[in-house]
Amino acid sequence: MTNETPLPSSATLPKNRLRRLFKLLLTMTLGFLILSISGVLLYRFVPVPYTPLMAWKSTISLFTNGRIGIEKKWVPIEQIARPMQLAVIKAEDAKFYIHNGFDFEAIEKAMKYNKTHIKQKGASTISQQTAKNVFLWPARSWLRKGMEVYFTVLIEHLWNKKRILEVYLNVIELGPGVYGVEAASQKYFHKNARNLNPAQAALIASVLPNPIKFKINKPTAYILRRQRKIMGRGTITTTAVAKSEIKSKETADETKEFFDIKFDSEDEEDNGAGSNDPTPANE
Repeated sequence: MTNETPLPSSATLPKNRLRRLFKLLLTMTLGFLILSISGVLLYRFVPVPYTPLMAWKSTISLFTNGRIGIEKKWVPIEQIARPMQLAVIKAEDAKFYIHNGFDFEAIEKAMKYNKTHIKQKGASTISQQTAKNVFLWPARSWLRKGMEVYFTVLIEHLWNKKRILEVYLNVIELGPGVYGVEAASQKYFHKNARNLNPAQAALIASVLPNPIKFKINKPTAYILRRQRKIMGRGTITTTAVAKSEIKSKETADETKEFFDIKFDSEDEEDNGAGSNDPTPANE
């Protein structure tokens, strides 16, 4: 008499497959969590050497008009002029020091703006932009947006505001192949970022909505208007910094001033080449 192992029933096979699939998904999820948290913790202390956007733009350039090199130089935030730090906060994220990664009022404002304008505006905070630039691919999709939320929460909890701003200022795109304010400062003003004056800092910040379309060295009338707005809003700068220290409340006037530049319309933008001499940026 022979002992034969009974074959699994037809009902058992699907259960085994589901069990293996569940284990695979669990393993992949745990692996992603470990890798992503480890990466965020690493960049809390280590300079970001390369970003997905740099890789993407550099690769695409090979198939267009020739390879575009990458100009970048990491510098500590102490070597970036205070007016430069404040200019990007004025232009991009007035609540940077008091939110936890997301400005829901700005998101609501962007949704209303986009319903009545052809050119769409975003409401990403500096934290969101940093998460996107450092950890994610540049294509737009709901998946990437969801991942952006995840990484924004991580850096808000694992980094401090100073580190987020430091990374942001070192990786933002500021022209074809130009990344970070140090590289932009040397390329366009022939000086280190620590020596930027308020006008130059405001000009750099004014092109952030689209640093490929708008040129730091050839600012249009629209960009020069943005520059003047950034330079003229000193109250937001002082109060924003104070909020990080004394947690004072933001005033309605400051919010209005921020929205005025964040959601200004490009409909009246000068279609010409713009000024070839960025006089307001010179000392």
